[in-house]
Amino acid sequence: MARAKTANFEEMVLEVEFDPVSDEGVFTPICGMIDVTINRTSNVDTSEVPDCDDESLPLSIEKQVRSQEVSISATGSWALQSHQKMMNWWRTSATLNARIRNKKVEAEGETGDIYEESGPALLVNLNNGRTKGTKVTAEIDIQFDGVPDVTTKPAP
Repeated sequence: MARAKTANFEEMVLEVEFDPVSDEGVFTPICGMIDVTINRTSNVDTSEVPDCDDESLPLSIEKQVRSQEVSISATGSWALQSHQKMMNWWRTSATLNARIRNKKVEAEGETGDIYEESGPALLVNLNNGRTKGTKVTAEIDIQFDGVPDVTTKPAP
């Protein structure tokens, strides 16, 4: 029996280039975000197509991908280390570079496997909550402006 090779929590990383004026491309994790979900969506159009030989037959349903988008939702604790960076990002409506990196694939994947998706992104939701007896929480939604670029594992 071959057991599935899986990634650990710390091997799936959400990072943002908070200082886009630097030429170094320094990406920083968003401190406090412990639940991250990556959503890859194909927007599909549906057409009803008739049978030309027998119009009494039910129409055939055909589908085609019109566009694709990638977004990220994350929740966790509201961390002081990320407070001002996140507030500035939302308040300025800036487009910043974001990336999702799978360190497991980067280290152990096969040649050609995608391990990183990165590109310009918008912070579309920034929510905070409080409950007596617990720490302040955060919920964020990030949407890539276009389909992000991918980085693949090179040949050894």
